[in-house]
Amino acid sequence: MIQLNGIEKSFNGQKVLKNIDLTIEEGSLTALIGPSGSGKSTLLRCINLLEIPQAGKLQIGNESITFIGKERIVHKDVQRIRQQTGMVFQNFQLFPHLTVIENIMEGLIWVQKWSHEQAKKRALELLEKVGMSHKADVLPATLSGGQQQRVAIARALAPSPKVLLCDEPTSALDPELSQEVVAVLKQLAKEGTTMLMATHDLRLAANLAHDVIFLESGEIVESGTSKTIFTRALKQRTVEFVSTLTNTLPDWEI
Repeated sequence: MIQLNGIEKSFNGQKVLKNIDLTIEEGSLTALIGPSGSGKSTLLRCINLLEIPQAGKLQIGNESITFIGKERIVHKDVQRIRQQTGMVFQNFQLFPHLTVIENIMEGLIWVQKWSHEQAKKRALELLEKVGMSHKADVLPATLSGGQQQRVAIARALAPSPKVLLCDEPTSALDPELSQEVVAVLKQLAKEGTTMLMATHDLRLAANLAHDVIFLESGEIVESGTSKTIFTRALKQRTVEFVSTLTNTLPDWEI
């Protein structure tokens, strides 16, 4: 389970996250939706501690950390939380000079201190899982965008994190390549992988996520199940935002 209480983040005096309270249940796939600049990516980066909040408390599983103003966070506490998360970025962020399998092994060897043999075995298992075992020894530049993102997902899963954070995982891909990534995410969801996904793609959120959080101007406007948010939202602003999806909703029974 992930729990955030009173999380706040500012850049240059401007608040971009305002008193964020949310709970992500273990085994669920939750989508963060909202207009550009709403704070979706910043929220993910605060959970991963790529950005340090100025206030609030973050708990992932049995690990927690409290933020108080400009009080310095100890590096070992940052690492303790980061080891609970895996991050998938919209632009893949693979090391171009390493092969596919080396990209996955790198963190296991240098951060997790696994042996080369253990890391290679785990990497091969994950490449098989995302349908990329046949590309283990090639460089990322030879892969399509969809293939690179599948490798990035495998890398994020390598240390068996408590939660997978996905920041616009399909936004850099055309529709055909997006389907490769969506298929992997669907399979992970079926297997009970806890995921929090920021996306501007409302169709993806409606079809993939069990729960949806609508974020605007750094605040949670409304949250609920996908069915609730996309078909019977309580807040008028939510209704307006999701209205572009009216004709492409999944076949829910209302």
